[in-house]
Amino acid sequence: MSIASMTGYARADGSDGAVSFVWEARSVNGRALETRLRVPSGYERLEHPARAMVSETLRRGSVSVSLQVAERRTQQAVRINRELVRDLLAVIDELRTHGDIAPPSADGLLRVRGVIEEDAARALSEEEVAALDAKMLDTLRQALRGLVDARAAEGARLAVMLEGHVATIAALRDKAASRAAAQGELIRARFAAQLADILERVPPLTPERMAQEIAILVGKADVREELDRLQAHIAAAHELMKAAGPGNPIGRKFDFLCQEFNREANTLCSKSADIELTRIGIELKSAVEQMREQVQNVE
Repeated sequence: MSIASMTGYARADGSDGAVSFVWEARSVNGRALETRLRVPSGYERLEHPARAMVSETLRRGSVSVSLQVAERRTQQAVRINRELVRDLLAVIDELRTHGDIAPPSADGLLRVRGVIEEDAARALSEEEVAALDAKMLDTLRQALRGLVDARAAEGARLAVMLEGHVATIAALRDKAASRAAAQGELIRARFAAQLADILERVPPLTPERMAQEIAILVGKADVREELDRLQAHIAAAHELMKAAGPGNPIGRKFDFLCQEFNREANTLCSKSADIELTRIGIELKSAVEQMREQVQNVE
């Protein structure tokens, strides 16, 4: 048995030269696989392969994947625009001939826009971009493996709880069967009273209508069919959990089975002939609802 949850979180980091990066992946329950991806500007090229990788790894869940990138700036070469400095000095000398102007200071000249220039950072080549992308996607693969492991660990805890809920339902089903068998006299008394009411009707019922009324009364009083179906659903729940594993998500099937459990519990309550059996039916519905809440997280 290898039940996987849809809830989990993982992260993985890596680097390539001056670029370091972190992938974070988290997921919660969802009806199908829904992927939300967030990457920094300039890395949009990774969106398609990242989404494909998520689809190959997971089957269900609302998955959020984000990429954070930090680029270490290398010390850029500083260059003095000497031609601009010469032009500035020539203008200052010309102005000084026409008035009392203080000679310029070196730091004043260096603060003029354009005097100090920094060489632009070198752009990555296509081969370097491809190598960087490959490392980033490999790190994403590590994060997704971590997410799968986290979901598996949560699934193991879910499996224990589901086994407990199924055991509770089985015990309540057996308790309802015992109670139903012990209430034979009560059922017969109710049947006799209702039959007497039918026989006293004027005009009298035809034999065909009499048979229909009797069949309805018998059907309302007999819960054996519901108990048998509950037993079959319990066996189906055990089989589902045994069959769970990679490539075989059981969440949707289990959710449908919970609906069937609830339908039988409702019918059992509606057919109940006494308060005690009704109380058992209500406990059964509560146990089924608790189980279904957990099943919502199963992949």
